[in-house]
Amino acid sequence: MARYNYPKVVVTGVGAVTSVGNNVADTWEAMLQGKSGAAPITSFDASEFDTKFACEVKNFDPLLFINRKEVQRMDKFTQLAIASASMAIEDAGIDFEKLNKDRIGVIIGSGIGGMWTYHYQQELLYQRGGKADRISPFFIPMLISDIAAGHIAIRWGLKGPNYATVSACATSSHSIADALMLLQRGDADMMVVGGSESVICPMGVGGFNAMKALSTRNDSPETASRPFDKDRDGFVMGEGSGVLILETLEHAMDRGAKIYAEIAGMGLTDDAFHITQPAPGGEGAVRSMKLCIEDANLLPTDIDYINAHGTSTPFNDKNETEAIKTVFGDYAYKISINSTKSVVGHLLGAAGAVEAITTVLAIKNSIVPPTINYTTPDPECDLDYTPNKPRERKIKAAISNTFGFGGHNASLCFKAFEE
Repeated sequence: MARYNYPKVVVTGVGAVTSVGNNVADTWEAMLQGKSGAAPITSFDASEFDTKFACEVKNFDPLLFINRKEVQRMDKFTQLAIASASMAIEDAGIDFEKLNKDRIGVIIGSGIGGMWTYHYQQELLYQRGGKADRISPFFIPMLISDIAAGHIAIRWGLKGPNYATVSACATSSHSIADALMLLQRGDADMMVVGGSESVICPMGVGGFNAMKALSTRNDSPETASRPFDKDRDGFVMGEGSGVLILETLEHAMDRGAKIYAEIAGMGLTDDAFHITQPAPGGEGAVRSMKLCIEDANLLPTDIDYINAHGTSTPFNDKNETEAIKTVFGDYAYKISINSTKSVVGHLLGAAGAVEAITTVLAIKNSIVPPTINYTTPDPECDLDYTPNKPRERKIKAAISNTFGFGGHNASLCFKAFEE
């Protein structure tokens, strides 16, 4: 049932670090230009791995945001989250000293958490003869998935609701959905929300290789992520973070904030089918999109654009296409669709936040970024995926889809803001 009486919630700030830009402006420009972030892995020797490339963050300097002592006590996923939060807060023009920080919360998710920290500490343990007293006292605080949210709260003194969501690749969409509910309930006035991930490490790449989930197009990394293309052979791992500032419309107007878009609805479901494969026909995705549209008090024909989960895997792209057709019928062919992952790779727990930012910018700028590397049409994927070039289009309402291992589905609806 549509939540007619809840206050409107709006997006007033965005921040991101991705493989194609260490801020939102550079990331957005790379998306419009169709510039891939994929390249040979530099963070470790991947020569013996089936996949030797990924979408790594490049030239990121945490010291621009965090002092040296703190950097040494943070996993990279936390560093990325703080950087994105800093940029989002600045973008939103927030002066926390003028606001009630008891009513400002933080939800920053991570699908896996500090895998690099685990890697380094385990290596150290074995190198020193297995002596447990050699493990750093900061090992656990650096590893746990909720620590990014904790650090952000401590840094800015934010004492409202604070936690992390964990739902694999749907993680940061769930963080946005949770924040929406908290704001609608009146439990907070403003939320700092998003996700961060940095697991392009030996066990991360090796684990996904063992599942046969990753592309092995090692001779051409920049063309490996090819969502909805007939020749797709798996996803490309990405790393990075995305953070949005959400607040009630009343709160935003009171402080004179600029507004990117309204977050109007959400749909959260589970396939209850398989630990990794989507349900046949995208049945869970069908329900999440339907609930999302209903929650936004819209009709299917009100949706102009879908930022697809679009992983570049055989199962997902086919099933997501079927799900869109089921929800929208013939109108599905009139919707502009794209996959952000074709450019920045799959950011796992951070994917939903970066893709939500992309959706908001598409609405704000009336332009749909392209799905790059779309060269060979797949008869089973026959919708308009905005192939290879951006397209100008007035967007009144859009959906951002994310689906995760375990069958988790999250769909978010954003609308152009109208006063």
